[in-house]
Amino acid sequence: MKKIVASGKTINDAVRNGLAQWNVTEDRVSVSVLEQPAKGLFGLIGVKEAKVELTLIPDPIMEAEQFLREVASAMGLDVSVERKQTKEGTHLSVSGGGDLGMLIGRRGQTLDALQYLVNIVANRYSDSHLRIVLDAEDFRERRRKTLEELSDRLAGRVIRTRKEVVLEPMTPHERKVIHSQLQNHPKVKTYSKGDEPNRRVVIALKERQV
Repeated sequence: MKKIVASGKTINDAVRNGLAQWNVTEDRVSVSVLEQPAKGLFGLIGVKEAKVELTLIPDPIMEAEQFLREVASAMGLDVSVERKQTKEGTHLSVSGGGDLGMLIGRRGQTLDALQYLVNIVANRYSDSHLRIVLDAEDFRERRRKTLEELSDRLAGRVIRTRKEVVLEPMTPHERKVIHSQLQNHPKVKTYSKGDEPNRRVVIALKERQV
């Protein structure tokens, strides 16, 4: 943990001086008083200032962002990370120069693995559970649209052939996209079968169509 020693005429002054050096608010530090202020001889000579030690409390999301930048740097990529809050949790979007496809991987497998690690890093520093969604070059949105279009095409095939279709193994998030897209379809239904990580979505005719 990062620590710093700061001094001032009073304890509060010493704390403010330390916070100014780090440019953080008081809720980001824990404070230990090393020396109380004391007046010197006749209250004038040898005045002793207060001295405190500030310990920086890690910010879980900042630690996750730093982990991301270090991983990207190790891959030869110089990236920036943008943070925003969504109903799903904290959304971290990676952008920058170089081939960000390296961070995404085949069908987002590398991105999913990084998201898993980023969540571990963040929750290591958090008292409550945090959920981070990691994205790069809007891959998640592009993938969602691709899966929705795939769902509609395969639903049409099931109706034409009257045979169920079993999709390739997908992550829980991707399976949810398929289920959501077809949940109100009048002629087909979806369900999942198999065990992780090989769990698959099945698209089949509703019973009344048989």
